[in-house]
Amino acid sequence: MDKNFPILAREGWPFIGLTLSSLILSILFCPTLVVILFLMITIFVVQFFRDPTRSANTNPNEVTSAADGRVIAIEKTRDPFNNRDSLKISVFMNVFNVHSNKAPISGKVTQKIYKPGSFFNAALEKASSENELCAITIKTHDKKIITSVQIAGLIARRILCYCKIGDSVITGDKYGFIRFGSRVDLFMPNNFYALVAIGDKVKGGLTKIAIKND
Repeated sequence: MDKNFPILAREGWPFIGLTLSSLILSILFCPTLVVILFLMITIFVVQFFRDPTRSANTNPNEVTSAADGRVIAIEKTRDPFNNRDSLKISVFMNVFNVHSNKAPISGKVTQKIYKPGSFFNAALEKASSENELCAITIKTHDKKIITSVQIAGLIARRILCYCKIGDSVITGDKYGFIRFGSRVDLFMPNNFYALVAIGDKVKGGLTKIAIKND
């Protein structure tokens, strides 16, 4: 698991340092319009890599969003990574969302699959099957299986996943990061039902998106 840093994710430090250096050089040597351009780029990069600390839901029968963004799909389908009928909820992250990914439920990581692929717009449904992705399976203490899939997007060229098989995770733990626009698909047991609707905005580690149907 990756250590949480206050305010800004460590994944962004090299990018922030580069843009800040460029901004300082432009102030010293360039005309005003160039300075404004580098200022805008710096502001964009800093806001992209923000990583706020959050207090997560701990109800073992609820699944929390693994990402900030907008719900773009809710459907009953097959979980291709565990070969079972599931409820799937997909969240699309645009370049203005927090891109730190959070564990959707507490449990143990029992599987990790990386698959290279294409870089279609992550909002398209075919991105789930054809884009580069990294899927982890989490088994809870009462044997529930949740699959969290990080999916690259049109300009997202780096998926970072810090989990290893055998790791224990707690709801809201930072487990990965995707750079510059992407999506996360969550597959959960068929006896869960959605607490969100298509178009809803959600926050990773905070928004409850599904609950077990007792």
